Amino acid sequence: MITLTIAAATSPTASAIGNNKNKLPDIGISGYSILSIDKELQIGQAMMRQLRGSQPVIHDPVLNEYINHLGNSLVKNARGVNYSFEFFLINNKELNAFAFFGGHVGVHSGLVTTADTESELAAVLAHEISHVTQRHLARRLESQGQTQGLTMAAVLSSVLISLVNPTVGMAALSASMALSQQASINYTRSNEKEADNVGIALLANSGYDPQAAASFFGKLSVKYRYASKPPAMLLTHPLPDSRITEARQRALKYPARPLPPSLEFELAKARLTARYESDIKSNITNFSRQLEKKRYAYREAAMYGLALSYFENKQNEEALELLETLLKYDRNNLFYVDAITDVYIANDQTQNALAMLNQLNMLMPNNQVVSLNYANALISAKQYDDAEQVLKDYLLTNSDNFIAYDLLTTLYRSNKKLGLMHMYKAEIFALLGGYAKAVDELQTSYAMLEDRPLMQKRVKARIIQLQEDEKRLKRL
Repeated sequence: MITLTIAAATSPTASAIGNNKNKLPDIGISGYSILSIDKELQIGQAMMRQLRGSQPVIHDPVLNEYINHLGNSLVKNARGVNYSFEFFLINNKELNAFAFFGGHVGVHSGLVTTADTESELAAVLAHEISHVTQRHLARRLESQGQTQGLTMAAVLSSVLISLVNPTVGMAALSASMALSQQASINYTRSNEKEADNVGIALLANSGYDPQAAASFFGKLSVKYRYASKPPAMLLTHPLPDSRITEARQRALKYPARPLPPSLEFELAKARLTARYESDIKSNITNFSRQLEKKRYAYREAAMYGLALSYFENKQNEEALELLETLLKYDRNNLFYVDAITDVYIANDQTQNALAMLNQLNMLMPNNQVVSLNYANALISAKQYDDAEQVLKDYLLTNSDNFIAYDLLTTLYRSNKKLGLMHMYKAEIFALLGGYAKAVDELQTSYAMLEDRPLMQKRVKARIIQLQEDEKRLKRL
């Protein structure tokens, strides 16, 4: 169902170059007059709900944990962090990454599979983190408000469109803001230069290769120099030669750090390719060829990609053989654990999955990959009470996890507790920004829980809360 290992051995650690990190000017301090931090968080949460409901966000615990582990290894070394960050992936081959209010950073899957090293992916994340810590969106709104007298409501939806789909969004922004083209370009270029400078320092201070930013952007520039339709990322992050040169020069201020390949990065790429890109037959052929020709950064990643491709093709025995081999040498690797759980359940070997996951659950309590796979296996084994407890324990500290609510909905449907099923289905709609549908589900739940008055009070309170959330959103 789901996947990850974050093996610390393959992730770089921050080194003693902190002396350089304080040499950058503290310029991310404006923007507060138009947006307080509290309001920025509210807007970010609202935009995230809108995005979940309109874009193919990847709800994959393994990939979510990988991208958040990588992103937060950078955030912990950043300056001007006012809140926790959330990193997420969108199932889109288009090269793009973007950041918006409240520490939300989105990455298109195509950007991950295009990057050659983990440092290149980290360079993109560091750049986007820097847009957030320097409060570029807030500062942009402030600048436009001062010159155009704009209301925030006239801008925010177009901002989100422009981040996720620049081709459409730039036109929307231009129409809603009525700004001069040159002023907008100058402000964007200023932001990009600032994010480059801060991002490269952050990359270096987090233990990654500081040359990775120039390396990745340089490759994109060469590849798309004469393209009639450049990737989305180049519309919002233009790459003139001077910018790449400046990135190389700034990176030279830090010690060179050639790093070995990252197994987790290669496993994430293999998972994205096998589960979200290309067709099954092509994936089997390509991963088999990688193994045959020894064209891989890690043999384990090619084996893992082939195992996932076999599973997608319902070749469960072939998938099981590969995954058992991988787990033999890396028992706690959650990429492998997640995949073999799927195979065990498909092969009616759920007890094998439960034995493995029960041990891991004691070793890594409330880990999203372990908890969600464990709950899924328990549901498959019809151990509904145990599954319910695992999911509710997990939601205590992860209250906006889409998959956990989906599993609870499946659980209550399976054991015929329809009032509770509708109650948790409402939470799924709420996460998607569908407040009216969420309230409808709760009203249905209320009617079905007439024999449980305390639960009805809880449902009624939640209806009021969602209605207030919707009103608050309209007042932003």
